[in-house]
Amino acid sequence: MQTYMTRGTCSRQILFDVTPDLKVKNVKFIGGCSGNLQAVARLVDGKDVDEVISTLKGIKCRSNTSCGDQLALALEEYKAKLNSPEEIVKK
Repeated sequence: MQTYMTRGTCSRQILFDVTPDLKVKNVKFIGGCSGNLQAVARLVDGKDVDEVISTLKGIKCRSNTSCGDQLALALEEYKAKLNSPEEIVKK
């Protein structure tokens, strides 16, 4: 399970998994608007990482970001780690 500490949102943290074929699974927001974030988590479940990023990135709420935008940033960070030289060596 991946952990991402959010910035500028009511939610404090996002937990998520990514399958080997880059599908988003098991998203859980810690804190924030429970009903709305449960809905976001269900809507992105099983979707391709790039599709979730393109759908949610740039959505604004407070502090010029949103919980959805933070999920997109978390997934971008995950993808960057996948492509980093030290991660390639670990595989």
